[in-house]
Amino acid sequence: MQIIQNRRTFLAGLTAAVSAELLKVRPSSAAAEPAPETTSVRLPRWIDGAYCWAGLYTAGELLRAEGFTDVRYVQGDPKVDQSVWIARGETDFSVNYAPVHVSSIDAGIPIKVLGGLHSGCLELIANDSVHSITDLRGKRVGVFDLETAGYVLVALMAGYVGLDPVNDIEWVIVPNDETMANSFVEGKFDAFLGQPPVVQMLRPKKIGHTILNSTIDPPWSQHFCCMISATEDYVNRYPVATKRILRAIFKSADLCASDPALIAQQLVDRGFVPSYEIALQTLNDIRYDRWHDYDAEASLRFYALRLQETGMIKSGPREIIANGADWRFVNELRRELKS
Repeated sequence: MQIIQNRRTFLAGLTAAVSAELLKVRPSSAAAEPAPETTSVRLPRWIDGAYCWAGLYTAGELLRAEGFTDVRYVQGDPKVDQSVWIARGETDFSVNYAPVHVSSIDAGIPIKVLGGLHSGCLELIANDSVHSITDLRGKRVGVFDLETAGYVLVALMAGYVGLDPVNDIEWVIVPNDETMANSFVEGKFDAFLGQPPVVQMLRPKKIGHTILNSTIDPPWSQHFCCMISATEDYVNRYPVATKRILRAIFKSADLCASDPALIAQQLVDRGFVPSYEIALQTLNDIRYDRWHDYDAEASLRFYALRLQETGMIKSGPREIIANGADWRFVNELRRELKS
């Protein structure tokens, strides 16, 4: 299913003041560039909201200002990770956890990681029997399956503190028709990795407690959790368009950081997420400003090394970066959009 955001839909949700802010472009950037080689782009949209993708979702009108007339938010098969969508050619761009991008590159999927979007959308939630990651030894951790990002990330966190993810942790597979939060409340496991909106829903109910918060706890807080990639073909064929798309997403991320209340309302008004309260809390929890100063290559290297150490990938960090990264656009945009 494809959701096409037309101009009327975008403008209906924007006040004049917000439009002026969103459409503000430095004279030295877009105006001085050639027109995009294509005016079409397909971006991913997750069926349950994916609240932390706010920087991607609210980039639509900015893309109009960048010369794009065909902006599509594509809903892929919800039964598979969105890394599969881009691998199948269903989307041109993808936003995903850094280790998922690394695994895709290792598997030979022709993508290019272009930069980081934000940090801090993950919390490792546990019951009263677990107070730190090392306490996960002999405990049960809930995951949807052993191929999902939830498993990979917890396994990396466990390995980083010296645990053997295979032998020291009991992994509990949660059926697709059950929610992770409900299974945790029912006591089916001792910990799980939460992301928006689950974390924001459990927090006010004082269900469980956080033993790792990727916003504040190093080394995870020192790296991007979610990064932006595009198909290698799109980047190679449309470099001007690629840069313009990234500029729109980064400017949108800046607005997420500077005016979370506005963006939360826009996410709801445009039908991307159902809850304003959860959207606002998510926007306040996550660091959308870090694309300016965090090193995207350092994040990719960090996760590639962790994945290689645990035997999840065969390629080393140098090979992953050489084959699957392109930093020229983000480096240019940092200079252009420096505040």
